[in-house]
Amino acid sequence: MSEYGTPHITAIVAAAGVGSRFGPERDKSFLELNGKPLVLWSVETLHAMPEISEIIPVLRREDRDRGQRLFEQHGITKIRRIAVGGPERQDSVYNGLLLIADGRDQIVLIHDAARPLAEREMIRRMIAELLREKPSCDGVIPAVPVKDTIKEVKRDTIVRTLDRDALRAVQTPQIFWFDKILRVYERALEQKEFATDDAALLERYGGKIKVTTGSYRNIKITTPEDLTIAEALVRENPQR
Repeated sequence: MSEYGTPHITAIVAAAGVGSRFGPERDKSFLELNGKPLVLWSVETLHAMPEISEIIPVLRREDRDRGQRLFEQHGITKIRRIAVGGPERQDSVYNGLLLIADGRDQIVLIHDAARPLAEREMIRRMIAELLREKPSCDGVIPAVPVKDTIKEVKRDTIVRTLDRDALRAVQTPQIFWFDKILRVYERALEQKEFATDDAALLERYGGKIKVTTGSYRNIKITTPEDLTIAEALVRENPQR
C-alpha cells in the first residue's frame, strides 16, 4: 500500500512512437504543444497526483538521454527508470511492465504520451472504480460515445452500418491490476498476438474490463490538425 491508503500505482507512459504524419522520422512525443513537449504534459499531470508512486516513460533508445534531461529540468522526481521502446507499442509497454517489481496488489496505469490532455479527475475516478469493483474487475478504461455514423467497409463497399449507440471510442490511460495485465502480455508474446490497446489483450483472455466515461478533451495527437485542436483546447481551458 502507498502512504495514501491505495495500492502502489505505477504509471507507464508510452512515448516511443514516430509521428510519420508530421514528417519523415519526426519524434511525436517531443513535438511541442504550447511550447512544451507532448510527453511532458502527460508526465507532469501524473507527477502532480499523490496517488501515483512512480512514472516509467518508454522512449526510443536514442531519446533516453534527451528525455532524462527534460524530466530533470522540470523537477520530475517520480521517474527513476526509463524503459526502451520496442518495434510496436505493445512491445514498448511490455518493456515498461518488466521494470515493475512483482506485486499482486499493485496497480499499473498505461497511458499514451500522444494524449497530453488527460485530466486528473478522470484518472482518480478510474482508480476509485477499480478499487471498488475488486476482485470482479481486472481493469478500467475511459471511453466516449462516437459522434459519427460508423460503417463497416470492405473493398470500398459498405458491408453494414453499425449501431452508434452501442459504440464507444476508447482512450488512455487504462488501469489494471499489475499481475493480471503482465500475465496476458506474457501470454500474447508467447502466442505472437497483437492488439491495438491494452484492454483488448485482457478481453481476449477472458478478463473483465469496466468502461467509465472519458473526455472529448482527451484527444489523441495523430495529425498536425490534432495539434491545432489541442492548442485551442489549452487556450480555452488550461486546467487539467
